[in-house]
Amino acid sequence: MSKDAKQKFKDLAETRVNRAIHMLRLISNLGNRSHYDYTNEQANKIIRTLQDEVAQVKIKLTSKKRGTQEFKL
Repeated sequence: MSKDAKQKFKDLAETRVNRAIHMLRLISNLGNRSHYDYTNEQANKIIRTLQDEVAQVKIKLTSKKRGTQEFKL
């Protein structure tokens, strides 16, 4: 692998992971019950979906499998 490809991976990984962390923090703000009303089922669906997607990231970073799923509440 060339240094350019390694640097591109590093740059993109840092940008995307930091963006994902930011978005996760915004999602966690939804837990403020004084501002939002939701059911335990809705909360569990969000949590399950995020956990499933993290599992997919683990698979993709350690193998060549591909696949995506969209979230709908």
